[in-house]
Amino acid sequence: MKKVYTRTGDKGMTGIHGGARVPKDDIRIEANGCLDELNAVIGVVRSMLPAGDSWQELLHAIQRELMTVMSHVATPGGVTNPNPLSAAGLTLRCEQEMDAMTATLKEHGYFLLPGGTPVSAQLHFARTVARRAERRLWTLHRQSPLNEDILRFVNRLSDLFFVMARMEMQRQDWPEEKWQEFAYKRKRL
Repeated sequence: MKKVYTRTGDKGMTGIHGGARVPKDDIRIEANGCLDELNAVIGVVRSMLPAGDSWQELLHAIQRELMTVMSHVATPGGVTNPNPLSAAGLTLRCEQEMDAMTATLKEHGYFLLPGGTPVSAQLHFARTVARRAERRLWTLHRQSPLNEDILRFVNRLSDLFFVMARMEMQRQDWPEEKWQEFAYKRKRL
């Protein structure tokens, strides 16, 4: 790439896989923008972790798969995407990682305030961006069906980042800030 700018988007249109041009606020572009933002937030988390941290490899794998997911989201129906999707396998791995972490977490029973350590706060931010990306993907899916492995993968990421945020607090021996007890627990009193 000789130049970063092309001037082809100056009128509010952008290209998608297959050569078509769509408005920059098209739901396909909006969904990809959210996924791109999520990938960037994960990059911030990775930059805050030591090089040998046990989460580095998992987060790197997620970032790489998000790039593949974005290529699929940018591909309209009827156009072949050459990038192999491995979201289903990574979704399973995320579930296994969450199960392992959850087994060591203290029960909390409260809604928690996002924050705590810088890494925990960024993981909470990643969780919220993943939720927004998921909402945009479902909007797109209703208009132009996506591979449902993508929808499951992004849904699982928000859960993973919540568990990781809690785990980070525990790893750093930092108390979680509670907002209020879950309603079902309050009813028992």
